[in-house]
Amino acid sequence: MKIFVLLTLALLTSLSLFAGGPPLDRLVATFSIVARDPATEQMGIAVASRYFSVGAVVPWAEAGVGAVATQANVNVGYGPRALELLRQGLTAQQVADRLLAEDKFPGKDGRQFAIVDAKGGVVTYTGPNAPKWAGGLKGATWAAQGNILVGPEVPEAMGKVFETTRGELAEKLYAALKAGDAAGGDKRGRQSASILIVCGGREPCGRNTNNPRWLYINVDDNPDPFPELRRLLDSALAYNYGDQAYKLVQQKKLPQAHAAAEKDVRYAPNSADSHMMLGFLSYLTGNKTAALEEFEKARKLNPKFREQWDASVNYFTAFRAILDDKEFLKKVLPEK
Repeated sequence: MKIFVLLTLALLTSLSLFAGGPPLDRLVATFSIVARDPATEQMGIAVASRYFSVGAVVPWAEAGVGAVATQANVNVGYGPRALELLRQGLTAQQVADRLLAEDKFPGKDGRQFAIVDAKGGVVTYTGPNAPKWAGGLKGATWAAQGNILVGPEVPEAMGKVFETTRGELAEKLYAALKAGDAAGGDKRGRQSASILIVCGGREPCGRNTNNPRWLYINVDDNPDPFPELRRLLDSALAYNYGDQAYKLVQQKKLPQAHAAAEKDVRYAPNSADSHMMLGFLSYLTGNKTAALEEFEKARKLNPKFREQWDASVNYFTAFRAILDDKEFLKKVLPEK
């Protein structure tokens, strides 16, 4: 009899949890920021949560179309459907209205989402039954929102830091996400984080060929995902700018290639390849002193510096002009 009573109480408790919606560990309780950079027209999302692999569920974006975060009592279909509607020419607000009107799944009153469109429209929506605390704010180019948060100070901090942080969209999104975490973030703790950014137009801008995605990084399961997210962001941006420098050299746009190589080195200060590329480009754009400094950094980082040097000169025909400067070569390759 005693066992029967205990089992009955356990069952009733379980049912009471599901009566108001799924238990907290099943909800995509998160804080996110969705934004557009008017200068580059890039759009993206940064998101963090006490939830496994939040980047697999919340962020959706398409170059030249829009960016979407879908969370709380999440209907994941909001992401692709929102992009489809934006592609058809609807505004962010019109898309939000359609998503809610079309939603036939249970728990609609607990949804939370944000949309930024390529024309500058911004929407943030929080359903009346989204798990508390829940809410959002928006500015001219961004929307910050979250649920199961410590309070409204989280999106407030995110918006403020986003607007005051200098630099490209990736840096602004990361800074805003960190500010949300510092303000209390998800009150259950930390587990995962993600940043997704797409190119400004439909033309590819990402690494390699025909890639309309600037970057997509994920920390899926970590008690403090932010240090790893920062590491991945630095790596992603270094690879992107290194790839840009390579392509611009091929196009004989040396000043632009030099600028990209400088950014590559900024994000990858311990990469011999990055310093080597910047060394050659510094020489070719007229700064021999800076070139020597970069080559020395590459030498310290790579014990096979000479092999790396020879491979670079053989691969990039533009770099071979340096071979005619015998005086400079004696400084770079004293062993020659």
